[in-house]
Amino acid sequence: MLKLYYATGTCALATYITLEEAGADYAAERLSFKTNQQNSAEYLAINPKGRVPALVTDRGVLTETPAMLAYLAQTFPKAKLAPLDDPFDFAQVQSFNSYLCSTVHINHAHKMRGARWASEESSFADMKAMIPKTMGACFSLIEQKMYKGPWVMGEQYTICDPYLYTLSTWLEGDSVDINATPKIADHFKRMSDRPAVRKVMDAQKA
Repeated sequence: MLKLYYATGTCALATYITLEEAGADYAAERLSFKTNQQNSAEYLAINPKGRVPALVTDRGVLTETPAMLAYLAQTFPKAKLAPLDDPFDFAQVQSFNSYLCSTVHINHAHKMRGARWASEESSFADMKAMIPKTMGACFSLIEQKMYKGPWVMGEQYTICDPYLYTLSTWLEGDSVDINATPKIADHFKRMSDRPAVRKVMDAQKA
């Protein structure tokens, strides 16, 4: 059985949804950031980075969302969550998810994780003020140049879709109007209606 460590409101949601979409046998354990559980000795023994998500497999622990999503797509090929038979198409999936991880997520993190990059309060305020601009620009680029439709990669639902959905859930809090990117707004609505997404979102409320 796979075991996912996650926290609500984080990028771990993408892996959580994908586990459900894949039909995996898994358990999910919630960590409390309010009590700093991610930095407890018990969790640091699992993921020394002190972050979520972490996915415990029978071969060891995986971290970093793009890696976990690719692992699940390859481990559960019958779920058809990535174009595994075409190296270029699979690389495009990885390229999209890497952009979400390395650029979009980092822009978002400047809102509440400014201490990773600066020490002055004035710097934190400046970072926060930039969030609507940087996040809006990222989603505009995705809408105009990267999103193929009706799903991220085209006709086939892939591991890119739960990841985009996850980061889209942050837009309102980042003062970005998702309706400024109508394709992504439509994607968000359709993702919200998927049984796997509904199940995971309900489980997080429990």
